[in-house]
Amino acid sequence: MKTLKNLISNTILFILEILSAFLLLVFTPLYFLLRKAFGKSTDGFFIKSGFFKNPIEPDEKIIMFHGVSVGEVIALENLIKLAKDTFLNHKILITTGTKTGQDIARKKYSGIADFITFFPFDFPLCTKLFFKKVRPDVILMAETELWPFFARYAKKNNVPLLLINGRISDDSFKTYKYFGWFFKHIFNCYDGIFTQSKEDMEKMVKIGAPREKTEVMKNLKFDIQKNTTPIDFDKNPKERIIIAGSTHKGEDEIVLKTFKNLKKDFPDVKLIIAPRHLARVDSIAALIKETSFKFGFRSKKEGFEENDILLLDTLGELSRMYSMTDIAFIGGSFDNTGGHNPLEATIYSKPVVSGPSIKNFKDIYWLLTRSDAAKVVKTQKEMEEHIRKLLSDEAFYAKASADSTEIFESQKGAKDFVISKMREIIQ
Repeated sequence: MKTLKNLISNTILFILEILSAFLLLVFTPLYFLLRKAFGKSTDGFFIKSGFFKNPIEPDEKIIMFHGVSVGEVIALENLIKLAKDTFLNHKILITTGTKTGQDIARKKYSGIADFITFFPFDFPLCTKLFFKKVRPDVILMAETELWPFFARYAKKNNVPLLLINGRISDDSFKTYKYFGWFFKHIFNCYDGIFTQSKEDMEKMVKIGAPREKTEVMKNLKFDIQKNTTPIDFDKNPKERIIIAGSTHKGEDEIVLKTFKNLKKDFPDVKLIIAPRHLARVDSIAALIKETSFKFGFRSKKEGFEENDILLLDTLGELSRMYSMTDIAFIGGSFDNTGGHNPLEATIYSKPVVSGPSIKNFKDIYWLLTRSDAAKVVKTQKEMEEHIRKLLSDEAFYAKASADSTEIFESQKGAKDFVISKMREIIQ
């Protein structure tokens, strides 16, 4: 039976290789023209096809990190910095699959990485051209990046390939498990498969990952540190503060309506609004003026002595301000942004509430919402009800805070795990 399955999967790979060559020659140009015609981005198209210049010298040693999009690129930050400091004789290459991921990578790693580019299309010719121009000493693929031709070329060229921060959603698992006999051949190209949780590890094994190569590494996104820089902000112990962090256009209205309704029953509650972009401060101030609430500006060193609302209109203070608050709403979650990092609040044991758009940090919310550490809501009314429960039920609030601490502590150590595995490979 195993021999038959191996024969079938090898035959499928061969057929896919033939089909991919046809698709590359015929449909790829058509795809390019259609995107142009409809005004879609074609950034990186030729680079993904294998047409680029590698600025790293051929004899240089290279560590390659791949994060497909925004969430994965952000998750790699502390690991990339640690690898840079640990492996001093190696150059850092970062690849992404999307334009938004590429933009974030260039913004965050321009002074760290030696080369930032797009990941190749998973066609044999494209991957062959990629490996002809780039010869990494090790490749680290973030989360669930299973590209059959790329993996095969890495193995063929004896380049160690690691899957890190691996995870599989329940929906993806339902699909993948039917093709485990096929994914097994892809997983066999990897030298290590390291997952965020035991559940993810078991899922990987069930869809074909070799158990002897698969381990739990925890989650890279939890490897952050508290901001210990002192902050000149005095909190009245008789007051409770809700912070709306990294809000986007349209979310301030939701926050203000929620605050107005809560204030009727909880007069001790105060609000901090921290817009994601400071260019929106004036428009938010105009919205607040339409309410009956007094407000001040952080840049003017104003506080809650005479104000109900504080506008955080300064740079670099949001992470520290989370430590001074009681409940955190994470913005970018009631629009199509995909949310921002809830761990900036969770690290201080603050209960988190978010809107439904959390694609950038869905793995984090999956962990946090398994307990009372976080709540993802669909509407303003649901958000108000959840915050009301946190304010009125002391036992519930205490549990939510304790859950935040417990989950955060349980996930630490991922980047050190990966570095230790890299040491086994890199001489």
